[in-house]
Amino acid sequence: MLYMTDFKELVINRRSHRRFETEEISGSDVEMILNAALLSPSSKNRRDWHFVVVDDKMLLEKLSDAKEQGGHFLKDAPLAVVVMGNPMENDCWIEDCSIASMSMQYQAEELGLGSCWIQIRGRGLNDGTTADEVVKGVLNIPDNYSVLCIIAIGHKVKELHQHDIDDLKWENVHINNFE
Repeated sequence: MLYMTDFKELVINRRSHRRFETEEISGSDVEMILNAALLSPSSKNRRDWHFVVVDDKMLLEKLSDAKEQGGHFLKDAPLAVVVMGNPMENDCWIEDCSIASMSMQYQAEELGLGSCWIQIRGRGLNDGTTADEVVKGVLNIPDNYSVLCIIAIGHKVKELHQHDIDDLKWENVHINNFE
């Protein structure tokens, strides 16, 4: 099944959704979302990011507690994709994983699904435990991998208003120098 949406429309309409219907994501939609990640560009075409797909409610609930703020809604998502790389094998793992993560989010939007990036790298709990440690413990991820984020995906509870082109911060664009 081939979908093609105007990219401009995807960019304008994609918003972060933190509330999802309970309906599961179809296998074909999950495959398309993962295809988008696996087809995304990577440094030197290494494609050495790794993804853990999670649809188990108990695991989603445990993952939702990986950091103090900004991830608790994950427990109500029907699907999550944990995005990680090996910093010892790829000095561009953060960039590569970021590109793959956004590719998944745009694909989810094209399919009419909502998504939200949950930052894991550099986040944690008040007791000093890193979110990375929590996620690795829950999913048995080897120590040599680092988790960048978790992408929560689900059917949208409601459509959010699209971005307003008139609100773009063109003052943040500089031509030839920073003046």
